[in-house]
Amino acid sequence: MNIRPTNWQPWPIKMPTVADWLRQASQLLPDSDSARLDVEILLAHALGRQRVWLYTWPEYQLTPAEQQALTELLAARAGGEPVAYLIGRQEFWSLPLEVSPATLIPRPETELLVEQVLALPVSAEQVRVLDLGTGTGAIALALASERPSWQVTAVDRELAAVALASANASALGLSVEVKQSHWFSALKGQRFDVIVGNPPYIAADDGHLQRGDLRFEPRSALVAEEAGLADLRHIVQAAPDYLTPAGHLLLEHGWQQASAVTGLLQQAGFAAVRKVLDLAGHPRISAGEWRP
Repeated sequence: MNIRPTNWQPWPIKMPTVADWLRQASQLLPDSDSARLDVEILLAHALGRQRVWLYTWPEYQLTPAEQQALTELLAARAGGEPVAYLIGRQEFWSLPLEVSPATLIPRPETELLVEQVLALPVSAEQVRVLDLGTGTGAIALALASERPSWQVTAVDRELAAVALASANASALGLSVEVKQSHWFSALKGQRFDVIVGNPPYIAADDGHLQRGDLRFEPRSALVAEEAGLADLRHIVQAAPDYLTPAGHLLLEHGWQQASAVTGLLQQAGFAAVRKVLDLAGHPRISAGEWRP
């Protein structure tokens, strides 16, 4: 009869290495278009390392605690939760931004809006810029990082977004004034040389709201009435009261809304109205100059 010694322990299960986990985890995200990138970001986050470290130390063996944390992260990602929300940050314009489910996740295509503002023919050194519906502060902070002499104001109606944008500005050491305001409501009497925004522009019945990351992002930052045009219309009609002569208004919108938005700009009296194409060749931004 075999009797186990009192100090007997089961043979330890070998924990996976970095290389093992990356290979196995990638196969568990069949619905993701960026499965490999997703698992690399999650693994680097769980280990407190940069992604390049994963390839420098592929033989590193995960601890049970790390494996448990990764199992939970992977399950959440498999359920569709955005990677940015899982790790609490997203890079925009090479700036590391804190994100939360209270705001939209900054997207690379919005960097086109930043590029267009930076390319404007503004001559004054201290240009006054307003970022409407700032969310994480992405647009405002990107502009402040490139033009330290500009006076950048960022507004959002949600207190959680105001707090988040303020925290990001502080963490990055960038000078941006962040205020709570429903569009222009808290800005009476102020004038700006540039007004920029990425307002809600998705129709309430749009099927994309039930897919991908949009399922987890705040509907208040996504959806607008009038087939997605209500907030765009409001901004265009109100902006002249807050623009300096020859001031510029630039708005991001859905690519199928370009004709409607440029029409709104022309009806409101804007000059030099134009559309800006994204990398896919779709009109993603509409802009105009206010010449009273």
